[in-house]
Amino acid sequence: MNMAKADARELVAYDQDYHAWLSEQIGLLRAGRWRDIDVANLTDELTGLASMTKREIASRLTVLLQHLLKWQFQPGNRSNSWRATISEQRSRINEDIADSPSLKRYPSQVLEKEYGYARLRAADETGLPLDVFPSHCPYTVAQTLDEDFWPGGEPR
Repeated sequence: MNMAKADARELVAYDQDYHAWLSEQIGLLRAGRWRDIDVANLTDELTGLASMTKREIASRLTVLLQHLLKWQFQPGNRSNSWRATISEQRSRINEDIADSPSLKRYPSQVLEKEYGYARLRAADETGLPLDVFPSHCPYTVAQTLDEDFWPGGEPR
C-alpha cells in the first residue's frame, strides 16, 4: 500500500528542486521505473557530466602552461607556490585521464588553444610583454604533463 502511494504521487519537476529531482531519478533508475524517468532532462545532465572532465582538463592545462611560462621566463621569481601549482595541475590532469582513458588525446587537441590563454595570463601576471612568450606552445603535451620536466631549470 505504501508503494502504491509512492507510485501515485506526482514526480518532482527538474526546475522545481534540482537535488530532489536528481535523487528521485536515481531512485527511479534503481527501481526500474523506466516510464517515470525524465529522459530529456536526464540526458541533458549526462551530456553535461560528460563535458565536465574535458572542461576541467582544459582549465587545468591553462593554469599549468601559465605557470610553466612563468617558471621559464622569470627564473628569479620561482617560488614554492609556483612549483606546487605546476605539480598539482599535472597530478590532477593525469588523474582525470587515468579515470577516463578515452580522454588521453584530449590535452593534445586543446594544447594550442589553452596555451593562447596561458600566454595572455602569464604576460598579465608577470608584466612582461606578450611577445616575450613564444607565439606557439614551446612544450609538447608529454613535457607539459611530465613531473620531471621543468623548463629553464629544475625546482629548488
